[in-house]
Amino acid sequence: MRILVDGMGGDFAPEEIVKGAVRAASEIKETVVIIGPEETIKKELDDCRWHGDNIEVVDATEVITNHETPAMAVRKKKDSTIVKGMNMIKSGDADIFISGGSTGALLAGGLLTLGRMKGIKRPAIAAWFPRIGVPGNTLLLDCGANVEAKPEYIFQNGLMGSIFVEGITGNKMPVVKLLNVGAEEGKGDELHKEAFGMLKAAGENGSVNFEGNIEGRDIVFGEADVVVTDGFSGNVFLKGSEGMALAIMNQFKSKLTEGVVAKAGAMLAYSKIKEIKEEFDYSDAGGAPILGLKGAVLKIHGNSKATEVYYAIHRAVDYVSNDITGMIEEAVSKHGSDSDNSED
Repeated sequence: MRILVDGMGGDFAPEEIVKGAVRAASEIKETVVIIGPEETIKKELDDCRWHGDNIEVVDATEVITNHETPAMAVRKKKDSTIVKGMNMIKSGDADIFISGGSTGALLAGGLLTLGRMKGIKRPAIAAWFPRIGVPGNTLLLDCGANVEAKPEYIFQNGLMGSIFVEGITGNKMPVVKLLNVGAEEGKGDELHKEAFGMLKAAGENGSVNFEGNIEGRDIVFGEADVVVTDGFSGNVFLKGSEGMALAIMNQFKSKLTEGVVAKAGAMLAYSKIKEIKEEFDYSDAGGAPILGLKGAVLKIHGNSKATEVYYAIHRAVDYVSNDITGMIEEAVSKHGSDSDNSED
């Protein structure tokens, strides 16, 4: 297995990317391939004192930034890490691509180079969301790939998300719910009502374990293993939740350092404070898969450091080993009405 890592993708590349790759490579037998300016990447490997035999470097001289128009940059920068990486996945030179680079460029590169799986209307970005008091995480999709959606897209998100969670966690019947403005059946706009009907029918025939609607406030308490919605709602929910969590933790830290008494109390409660922080931490989530492409792609945060890269590589091993891409293709092929690749 060859795991391809974008050495220049993210705010802390290449140093933190290489550090995470070195840490992971020292624990696995699979080959980690870092793509980026060869001399730069090799210098970072030397700084990490890497002497193993399962890290390779592939030279790529260009980088696509977040300030460029994704589709145009993908067409223009043929030697960029993202374009070259997607080509390696397509040719079979690598099995999975991990990148903290431009999300738009990853989507554009994936669609233009790899294409969609047969039967998939639109690919979706899936992200792990922490839950409180319940082991594990909840998979939320779509998180921004398709801000304008149709019921079929949301329905297929349920199929893809369910298969991904089963393959990664071993949960044979992950609970799937639809993000909506109310928990009762019949809630929401026409888009979500139609998606509800399609998911309900799939639940009745055993394709997914669909258990109805879920309100945003209940996701954090682990009432579902997979939450599906359109890309606009999913992105707003995810970023709003991240912002709220950061604000609470920052305020918590501020109040606990106001004066001697507060600091003393914080020291006494340090272990519990650390536990709370860890529950909101996403560094071990292993990246957000872009599901529905003809190839395995994991998107990590642009501000990822070595720890996030380390966990993403371990997650990549599970992704490829369980042939999640093949499992999704097989599941979608069973739904004849959705088995074409026509634009709609």
